[in-house]
Amino acid sequence: MTRRRSSYRSLASLQRDLSACRACVEAGYPLESLPVRNVFTGQRAYMYGQAPGIVEGEERRPWRGRAGGTLRRWLQLDEEEFYATFYCASVTRCYPGRASSGRGDRTPTPREQELCAFWREWELEILRPTLIVPVGGLAIKRLLGISGLASCIGCRYERDGATVIPLPHPSGASGWLNLAANRRLTERAAGLVREALARFQG
Repeated sequence: MTRRRSSYRSLASLQRDLSACRACVEAGYPLESLPVRNVFTGQRAYMYGQAPGIVEGEERRPWRGRAGGTLRRWLQLDEEEFYATFYCASVTRCYPGRASSGRGDRTPTPREQELCAFWREWELEILRPTLIVPVGGLAIKRLLGISGLASCIGCRYERDGATVIPLPHPSGASGWLNLAANRRLTERAAGLVREALARFQG
Protein backbone atom coordinates (compact mmCIF):
# COMPACT_ATOMS: atom_id res chain seq x y z
CA MET A 1 0.00 0.00 0.00
CA THR A 2 1.24 3.47 -0.91
CA ARG A 3 2.67 5.52 1.92
CA ARG A 4 3.24 9.26 1.67
CA ARG A 5 4.34 11.28 4.66
CA SER A 6 3.38 14.89 5.22
CA SER A 7 7.07 15.82 5.08
CA TYR A 8 10.46 14.24 4.47
CA ARG A 9 13.83 15.17 5.92
CA SER A 10 16.00 12.65 4.09
CA LEU A 11 16.16 11.19 0.63
CA ALA A 12 16.60 7.72 2.12
CA SER A 13 13.15 7.79 3.75
CA LEU A 14 11.61 9.31 0.62
CA GLN A 15 13.10 6.55 -1.53
CA ARG A 16 11.88 3.81 0.79
CA ASP A 17 8.32 5.03 0.32
CA LEU A 18 8.79 5.66 -3.40
CA SER A 19 10.09 2.13 -4.02
CA ALA A 20 6.79 0.71 -2.73
CA CYS A 21 4.47 3.29 -4.34
CA ARG A 22 1.38 1.83 -6.01
CA ALA A 23 -0.68 5.03 -6.19
CA CYS A 24 -1.41 4.76 -9.92
CA VAL A 25 -2.28 1.05 -9.70
CA GLU A 26 -4.56 1.80 -6.76
CA ALA A 27 -6.21 4.46 -8.97
CA GLY A 28 -6.85 1.84 -11.65
CA TYR A 29 -4.03 2.41 -14.15
CA PRO A 30 -2.42 -0.63 -15.87
CA LEU A 31 1.27 -0.26 -15.08
CA GLU A 32 3.84 -2.89 -16.04
CA SER A 33 6.58 -2.37 -13.47
CA LEU A 34 7.34 -1.31 -9.93
CA PRO A 35 8.82 2.20 -9.47
CA VAL A 36 12.17 2.85 -11.09
CA ARG A 37 14.50 4.89 -8.93
CA ASN A 38 18.04 6.16 -8.75
CA VAL A 39 20.44 5.50 -5.92
CA PHE A 40 21.63 8.77 -4.39
CA THR A 41 25.42 9.00 -4.17
CA GLY A 42 25.78 12.76 -3.80
CA GLN A 43 24.79 13.79 -7.33
CA ARG A 44 24.51 17.56 -7.81
CA ALA A 45 22.49 17.47 -11.03
CA TYR A 46 18.89 16.27 -11.53
CA MET A 47 17.71 14.64 -14.75
CA TYR A 48 13.95 14.55 -15.31
CA GLY A 49 12.58 12.24 -18.02
CA GLN A 50 9.10 11.18 -19.12
CA ALA A 51 8.65 7.62 -17.87
CA PRO A 52 10.73 4.44 -17.71
CA GLY A 53 10.87 2.15 -20.72
CA ILE A 54 10.56 -1.61 -20.70
CA VAL A 55 14.27 -2.21 -19.92
CA GLU A 56 14.19 0.32 -17.10
CA GLY A 57 11.04 -1.30 -15.73
CA GLU A 58 12.71 -4.71 -15.66
CA GLU A 59 15.94 -3.47 -14.06
CA ARG A 60 14.29 -0.75 -11.92
CA ARG A 61 17.11 1.60 -12.85
CA PRO A 62 16.74 4.69 -15.09
CA TRP A 63 18.13 5.18 -18.61
CA ARG A 64 19.20 1.55 -19.16
CA GLY A 65 17.82 1.12 -22.67
CA ARG A 66 18.88 2.42 -26.07
CA ALA A 67 17.70 5.97 -25.36
CA GLY A 68 19.98 6.08 -22.33
CA GLY A 69 22.96 5.18 -24.48
CA THR A 70 22.10 7.97 -26.91
CA LEU A 71 21.70 10.44 -24.06
CA ARG A 72 25.12 9.56 -22.65
CA ARG A 73 26.71 10.02 -26.08
CA TRP A 74 25.18 13.49 -26.33
CA LEU A 75 26.67 14.40 -22.97
CA GLN A 76 29.97 12.60 -23.59
CA LEU A 77 29.66 10.63 -20.36
CA ASP A 78 30.24 6.94 -19.80
CA GLU A 79 27.82 4.96 -17.65
CA GLU A 80 29.72 5.40 -14.42
CA GLU A 81 30.15 9.15 -14.93
CA PHE A 82 26.51 9.56 -15.92
CA TYR A 83 25.06 7.93 -12.81
CA ALA A 84 27.61 9.65 -10.57
CA THR A 85 26.61 13.02 -12.05
CA PHE A 86 22.82 12.83 -12.36
CA TYR A 87 20.13 11.86 -9.92
CA CYS A 88 17.64 10.51 -12.48
CA ALA A 89 13.89 10.86 -12.02
CA SER A 90 10.88 11.08 -14.33
CA VAL A 91 7.36 12.47 -14.60
CA THR A 92 6.02 9.02 -13.72
CA ARG A 93 8.13 6.29 -12.16
CA CYS A 94 6.70 3.00 -13.47
CA TYR A 95 6.83 1.55 -16.98
CA PRO A 96 3.40 2.47 -18.43
CA GLY A 97 3.31 -0.23 -21.12
CA ARG A 98 3.15 0.08 -24.90
CA ALA A 99 1.03 2.68 -26.69
CA SER A 100 -2.19 1.35 -28.17
CA SER A 101 -0.89 2.40 -31.60
CA GLY A 102 1.99 -0.03 -31.18
CA ARG A 103 4.54 2.76 -31.73
CA GLY A 104 6.52 3.62 -28.62
CA ASP A 105 5.35 3.53 -25.02
CA ARG A 106 2.07 4.79 -23.62
CA THR A 107 2.13 8.44 -22.51
CA PRO A 108 1.10 8.60 -18.84
CA THR A 109 -2.29 10.23 -18.33
CA PRO A 110 -2.56 13.67 -16.67
CA ARG A 111 -3.86 11.97 -13.51
CA GLU A 112 -0.85 9.61 -13.37
CA GLN A 113 1.42 12.61 -13.83
CA GLU A 114 -0.26 14.39 -10.92
CA LEU A 115 -0.02 11.35 -8.66
CA CYS A 116 3.73 11.13 -9.30
CA ALA A 117 4.45 14.86 -8.99
CA PHE A 118 4.59 14.38 -5.20
CA TRP A 119 7.90 12.53 -5.48
CA ARG A 120 9.52 15.12 -7.74
CA GLU A 121 8.51 17.99 -5.45
CA TRP A 122 10.12 16.34 -2.43
CA GLU A 123 13.23 15.26 -4.36
CA LEU A 124 13.87 18.84 -5.47
CA GLU A 125 13.16 20.14 -1.98
CA ILE A 126 15.68 17.75 -0.40
CA LEU A 127 18.34 17.67 -3.14
CA ARG A 128 18.38 21.37 -4.11
CA PRO A 129 20.22 20.55 -7.37
CA THR A 130 22.42 23.12 -9.08
CA LEU A 131 21.47 21.84 -12.55
CA ILE A 132 18.18 20.35 -13.77
CA VAL A 133 17.93 18.69 -17.20
CA PRO A 134 14.35 17.91 -18.29
CA VAL A 135 14.40 15.42 -21.18
CA GLY A 136 11.52 15.37 -23.67
CA GLY A 137 8.42 17.45 -24.24
CA LEU A 138 6.37 16.05 -21.36
CA ALA A 139 9.11 16.60 -18.76
CA ILE A 140 9.80 20.10 -20.08
CA LYS A 141 6.12 21.02 -19.92
CA ARG A 142 5.72 19.64 -16.38
CA LEU A 143 8.81 21.43 -15.09
CA LEU A 144 8.82 24.70 -17.05
CA GLY A 145 5.31 24.98 -18.49
CA ILE A 146 6.74 25.26 -22.02
CA SER A 147 5.23 23.46 -25.02
CA GLY A 148 7.13 22.98 -28.27
CA LEU A 149 10.70 21.71 -28.36
CA ALA A 150 12.01 24.18 -30.94
CA SER A 151 11.22 27.11 -28.65
CA CYS A 152 13.32 25.85 -25.74
CA ILE A 153 16.00 23.36 -26.88
CA GLY A 154 19.33 25.16 -26.83
CA CYS A 155 18.14 27.64 -24.19
CA ARG A 156 18.97 28.03 -20.51
CA TYR A 157 16.44 28.81 -17.76
CA GLU A 158 16.45 29.39 -14.02
CA ARG A 159 14.12 27.68 -11.53
CA ASP A 160 14.37 28.10 -7.76
CA GLY A 161 18.08 28.88 -7.96
CA ALA A 162 18.92 26.02 -10.35
CA THR A 163 20.01 26.24 -13.98
CA VAL A 164 17.56 24.35 -16.22
CA ILE A 165 18.67 23.14 -19.66
CA PRO A 166 16.07 21.15 -21.64
CA LEU A 167 16.96 18.31 -24.01
CA PRO A 168 14.74 16.50 -26.53
CA HIS A 169 13.97 12.87 -25.82
CA PRO A 170 16.60 10.58 -27.39
CA SER A 171 14.05 7.86 -28.19
CA GLY A 172 13.95 6.52 -31.71
CA ALA A 173 10.14 6.82 -31.55
CA SER A 174 10.46 10.61 -31.89
CA GLY A 175 10.76 12.10 -35.37
CA TRP A 176 11.84 15.51 -34.07
CA LEU A 177 15.53 14.73 -34.47
CA ASN A 178 15.09 13.84 -38.15
CA LEU A 179 15.47 17.53 -39.08
CA ALA A 180 19.02 18.86 -39.32
CA ALA A 181 17.99 22.14 -37.66
CA ASN A 182 16.68 20.23 -34.64
CA ARG A 183 19.85 18.17 -34.41
CA ARG A 184 21.83 21.42 -34.32
CA LEU A 185 19.64 22.69 -31.47
CA THR A 186 20.24 19.42 -29.65
CA GLU A 187 24.00 19.74 -30.08
CA ARG A 188 23.82 23.26 -28.65
CA ALA A 189 21.73 22.11 -25.68
CA ALA A 190 24.06 19.19 -24.94
CA GLY A 191 26.97 21.60 -25.08
CA LEU A 192 25.27 23.84 -22.53
CA VAL A 193 24.81 20.86 -20.21
CA ARG A 194 28.47 19.87 -20.58
CA GLU A 195 29.54 23.47 -19.82
CA ALA A 196 27.37 23.52 -16.71
CA LEU A 197 28.82 20.21 -15.54
CA ALA A 198 32.37 21.46 -16.15
CA ARG A 199 31.66 24.35 -13.78
CA PHE A 200 30.90 21.78 -11.04
CA GLN A 201 34.42 20.48 -11.42
CA GLY A 202 36.08 23.87 -11.70
